Order: sequence, then structure tokens, then C-alpha cells
Amino acid sequence: MRYGIALDLGTSGFRCQAIELDSKKTVATAVTERHPIPGMNVIDHVNYAMNAGEDVANGLMIGAINNLFTELDVDKSKIEVIAVCGNPFQLSLFQNIEIRDLAYAGKNMLKELGVVSPPREGDVIDAASIGLVGLAPGCKVYIPPAVTHEIGADAIAMMLMSDILKDTEPALIVDYGTNAEMALVVNGEIYTGSAAAGPALEGQEIERGMLAAPGALSEVEIVENGWRCYVLDDTLAAQPGDVIDPFTGKVVEEGPMHGKAIGITGTGVVAALSCGLKSGVIDTPTIKTDDGLLHLQDGIDITSHDVEEAGKAIGALRAGFLTLLDAAGLWVDDVQKAYMSGASGLYVDAKKAQSLGMVTPGARRIIQFGNTSIGMARKIVFGEVSMEDLKVFAQKLKATHVMFATSPMFKDLYSIEYSLWCSHMPFSEYNNMLDIYNIKRLPEFPDPSEVDVKRLVKRDLPDTEECKVHIIKSGTILTGVVEGCIGCKKCMKICPERAICIEPEGNAGYRANIESDRCGGTACRRCEAECPKRVLHTAQLKVKG
Repeated sequence: MRYGIALDLGTSGFRCQAIELDSKKTVATAVTERHPIPGMNVIDHVNYAMNAGEDVANGLMIGAINNLFTELDVDKSKIEVIAVCGNPFQLSLFQNIEIRDLAYAGKNMLKELGVVSPPREGDVIDAASIGLVGLAPGCKVYIPPAVTHEIGADAIAMMLMSDILKDTEPALIVDYGTNAEMALVVNGEIYTGSAAAGPALEGQEIERGMLAAPGALSEVEIVENGWRCYVLDDTLAAQPGDVIDPFTGKVVEEGPMHGKAIGITGTGVVAALSCGLKSGVIDTPTIKTDDGLLHLQDGIDITSHDVEEAGKAIGALRAGFLTLLDAAGLWVDDVQKAYMSGASGLYVDAKKAQSLGMVTPGARRIIQFGNTSIGMARKIVFGEVSMEDLKVFAQKLKATHVMFATSPMFKDLYSIEYSLWCSHMPFSEYNNMLDIYNIKRLPEFPDPSEVDVKRLVKRDLPDTEECKVHIIKSGTILTGVVEGCIGCKKCMKICPERAICIEPEGNAGYRANIESDRCGGTACRRCEAECPKRVLHTAQLKVKG
């Protein structure tokens, strides 16, 4: 038996599938709970790599991938080919090549640092050379090219797999995730952008949040006597759960998935927000129940903090695609076709997402794709797309990249979004705020009955109906003796993810142990700030031997 591996290096976690090369049958699927590098977004990952060392960051990724391959439970010595896809940051960290050219936007800064951008034109490398172990002798890893250092293999996959470039009308595509890639195609011209939406739409930074996995509450809908919850089964298919009174959590009617919900995905949060706003239970960010919680199945609640975190992610998405539209000289009425890709883009109720602002309000036709990154990786494994094909495609793909980080338009739009989701600004004031910034007004959202939605696949990961999805912890323990630590454990108490543990180390004092995948990284560092002696420096901790 000969195997190939399709591997998606996402910002929130890794996904891979083992495929029999002769029959093209998917025999196993495995995913990580989170990303192994500390942090909740790509900027956190890069900051960690530059502070702790690129070798350390690369080691965390390779270690997680080796564990992922083991979890597939196939004969690893028969794995002959691996195709990997991800954004430029993730692929550079995976290859352990220069990342500073991605981290710094200014050319003068790069010149001052002596940074030379490495070629990202696609590569075929030996698996053993980058630390992937136990595979077939000569196993090759295929790494697709980038268009520019901002537009990577994931963006190529998004456009190639969706056929958006064949559209004769303006169309917008968004890969919904922690680092939301988006592209606007107008008369053959392409405008791209990337919004650091954060992990909330992937189920992270949410009190009871989790990635899509068995037991995840993934959908909510308003029914006659309450709210119906839906929970993912072992094949990642959404099955009916309980009908709940959202004000009290009382079970009105038990469903087939009663008692089986263990957390909530980002799509479930989106659905709960949509239902909450529609029914008046939520007045952003306040939840208008007696205890301030929105109650769902099996004791899973939505908090006001959850509303804020999801709202900030949604706000970044809308600010992003409105900025792209403005850069192209268009506005929302000019773009009536939208593509949604990625796990969140597939599983979310498209009409609920549009009602919140995740889909351009002008869209009358919405097409939902699955995971385009792993889809392209599979095509490479199958031999249906060659590296030469991808290189030619990348060279032809001329795009205008809009840097949201330096865009005044994005900054103004996001300030409005933040007011909407976090500062009690009613949506009725949204257009008035646009007037203040001299930005065109938004039209009314379309009636849902006027929007045509097509979901092209049932599941984000293909062929999981017949093979169970295996989920593993992706982290490694980062450890070290903290000189000057007094063992107060205030860092443990303040950590929102319970990622850190302080324990006595004999005469040496105290040792800190951190679960790398649970650590919030640069965007958090609450443990360091809480340390009364200012002696805890997480970037100095080493991988446990």
C-alpha cells in the first residue's frame, strides 16, 4: 500500500488526510486542537519565532506534524508524498526560512536589518531534511508557490479551487479564519487583502469555544418553542440537539444529540449572535437575560465577552472587504456574488452570516466551499495539479494587494465596527458614522428570501463520512527554571487558558511549564504582567526534552 498526505497548515490548527495513492481513497483524517506555537494569530506566531528563535518555532510545528501523522494510524514507512498548503507565514515557519520580510512592511527596515527575501516560488524537498520522521525513503514534500510575499499558497488555492477567476461579473471571495484572506475580482483584475480577524470565528477566545470536532455545537436556529441546537457527530455532520430556552437554559425538548455537546464552534457562535440580535436577547455587547448569559445546550453559555470577541472578528472582515471594494472603485451594490471558503465559511449559515456583516450586503448569490487549502493539496497528491501548473498560475496572477494595516479606510471602518460591537453603538447609527468619515453608506441588508445560497460540499474535509476524524493535542511543554520566582502562582491564576503551571524545583527555586498550544502568546502575556517580581519571560522557556 502506498500513501500520500494532504496537509493544511492553518493559523488555528493543522489538518491532514492520508490517501491511498493507487485507489485515491481517503483512509484517515487527523486534526490538531490548536496551533502548536503560542499565540492566537499569525502575528503572534511570528513574534514568538523572532523572540524565542525560529528553530524553536519550527520544532514545535514539525513535532506536531509528526504526531499528527502517527495519529493517522497508517504505515508511515509507506508514505511517499506530502503536499502542504498554508499562508506565507506558516509555510516559511514550516520550512524554517526567513520570516522577517513578512513581519516588517517597510523596505527601509528590511534593508537596515540586512534581510533578503527568500524565493517562495514553489519547492520540492526531502521530508527527512526538515525533520519529518518514519516516512518512506525519499518521501517528497511539495510546497506550492506564492504570488508575492503577501499572497501565498492559501490564496492561490482559494482562487484556483473556487473558479472565481472565470466569473464575468464582480465577485468577492473570503477564506474565513483567524487570518482571513480575501480577493475581489473585477474584469480580470484582482484586489487582495488579509484581515487579522482573530480566532473567535474558529471557536477560540470564546469561553466554551472549540474547533470543529465531534461534540461541538455548530448551529442554532429559532423554532416555535425555543432555540434548536445542532451538534457535530463523529463524522463532523451536524445533528439535531436539544430545544433550549435561551433565557434560562431549560431543556424544552431533548434531541438525538442530547448530552453530547462539549463546546461551541465559531459557526455556532455566529448562529447564536444572529438569533440573539434577531430576537432582541442581545443588545451588543450586552446579553439581556437575568444572569447576563445566553443559554444553549448542555450548559454551554455565550457571554458578553464572547459577543465582543466574535464582533471584533466580524468587524475586521467587513472593514476588510469594504476596503477592497473602495480600492477597486466599487461599492456593495456593485458586487452581487460572494464565495465563502474554509471551515467557517462552509459550516456557517450564510444568511445568518450576512445578517451580521460577514458577507457583503450586496450579495444575492452566495457559494460556500470547503477547505480549499487541503483541496489543492489533495490535487497535488493525486497528480491532478503539478508544481509547474501552480508556478505558471502564480506568475499569471497579477494582483493589487491592499495592506489593511496601513490603510486609513480600514482604520476608519474598523473604528466604527468596534463601536458597534463593543461600545453599545446601535446599528442605526452605522451609516451616520460612515457620513462622518466621508464613506459611502451601506444599503439595507437584502431580504433572506432574495438571497440564493449554494453549498457545494457537505463537509470541510472530504471523505470523512467513512473514516473517523482523529483529534490530537498539538502542543509541547515549554519549560525552564525561573530565577527569582517566589512561587506565588499569580501567573497561573491570571492565565485565561490555564496554560501555565509553576512547580517547585528543589534548591533551584521554581520551574514554569507552559502548554505551547494553549498559550495566548504575544497578544496575551498576562502571566508576565502579573508576575510581582517581573522575572517570568515566556520566550526564554525551552522545549521540554
